[in-house]
Amino acid sequence: MPDRPSVAGATGDRRRWQALGVALVAAFMTLLDVSIVNVAVPSLQRSLHASSSDLQWVLSGYALTFGLVLVPAGRFGDAHGRRTAFVVGVALFTLTSTLAGLANSPGWLVAARLLQGTAAGIVNPQVTGLIQQLFRDAERGRAFGLLGATIGVSTAVGPLLGGLLIALGGADHGWRWVFFVNIPVGIVGVLLGWRLLPARPTGLPDRHRFDLTGVLLLGAGVLLLLLPLVQREHWHSPWRWALIPTGILVLAGFARWERRYAGRGRVPLFDLRLFGLRSYTLGALLALVYFGGFTAIFFVFTLYLQNGLGYSALVAGLAITPFALGSALASALGGRVVDRFGRPLVGAGLAVVLLGLGAVVLVLRGDPIGGVPLLTAVPLLAAGLGSGLVITPNQTLTLAEVPVPQAGGAAGMLQTGQRIGSAAGIAAVGAVFFSSLAGSAGDWAAALRHALLLAMGFVALALCAALLDVALTRRMVRTDPDVGATRASGQRK
Repeated sequence: MPDRPSVAGATGDRRRWQALGVALVAAFMTLLDVSIVNVAVPSLQRSLHASSSDLQWVLSGYALTFGLVLVPAGRFGDAHGRRTAFVVGVALFTLTSTLAGLANSPGWLVAARLLQGTAAGIVNPQVTGLIQQLFRDAERGRAFGLLGATIGVSTAVGPLLGGLLIALGGADHGWRWVFFVNIPVGIVGVLLGWRLLPARPTGLPDRHRFDLTGVLLLGAGVLLLLLPLVQREHWHSPWRWALIPTGILVLAGFARWERRYAGRGRVPLFDLRLFGLRSYTLGALLALVYFGGFTAIFFVFTLYLQNGLGYSALVAGLAITPFALGSALASALGGRVVDRFGRPLVGAGLAVVLLGLGAVVLVLRGDPIGGVPLLTAVPLLAAGLGSGLVITPNQTLTLAEVPVPQAGGAAGMLQTGQRIGSAAGIAAVGAVFFSSLAGSAGDWAAALRHALLLAMGFVALALCAALLDVALTRRMVRTDPDVGATRASGQRK
């Protein structure tokens, strides 16, 4: 599946990087809203008199609709032009952020959050597709490095920024500014996106026919997988877990349909031949399990600091800042050197993450002496540095052999796996955290240690996937030196 020519030369070097800047700001805005709302929960609960079920939907509804539309939105951008999809997504995100900030009832806010998640799912695959379209070789690694820094910082800095906005806006209505802050950014994003992003479609054949059956099957399968995970705290029936095997069966039906659809000479929603690329398959698997541990860390750590130790939302956000800084720095570096080191760089990053989290567990043994945010700062910085060497290089390597006209759909499927991994990880790690808390008579430090050990298990599984890819590449080097050496270095043809 050879790559296609880039439009980079026709676009101009300065314009390409400006377009990337606009895309990254939009990605930051949408990814930030995954975590920033967590610290706003007490404020909006007081203001809207929301029930615990309402709060769960405010938090999880965004992630649910985000994950549902990633692949169809990526495919639409591939077929009809990424500028159109990007601008529509950012405009919808801005509108729904406004509606969320103006909400006067829990139902209104939940509906706005569901639509806001849909808009975020439209925007994000366009960003990755644009990087594939506009950049090549070392430049593509640099661009993915900036995207990786954006992902890492947005995930970790959300609680800090949310705490600042709530402090400025007041205890009762500060939560509204968590949404209103998106409005000026979104307006600028729409205007600059329309001006700077390339308008030309990537030239897929049959681009006006859309695989509606594939969209419905994939959406149903992802919904069945995610719903019992994101509603884990308020849906207590054991029958909810029956949705997960049902979802797997629906996804198997989706795969069968896609093969039939492609066999008719049409362009499917997702080209299953991409899973024939080892770089894509192992990279997607690695991302799925790593995000299961990566995002769960912030969930349990902020609970520990705020509910267990009584720190404010602002201090809890500051405590996670070392991870964000480390991730940002290492992501930029990882994007620059991934071509030289390939998948071993990802393996090294995962090992550093494990060491950093292990140090956090050791620090929290017994009764920590001194402020926990200070004690965990260096270990979290180390874990962040390792994470920066995972997300960016892995995304670069995973998409390296994907043809540009399929970049949006491939990125959408990759990010869908990340969303499923995040939901599964938070559900599993959260379950261990709360059950340990109940069984240890309110020992919050012990509960956090147990939860972090499970999160480390997810990271260790990702490390196994990375080591498997390294071993297979070395075997390829021995059997076919030319091809193997190319893949070992992480270079793209």
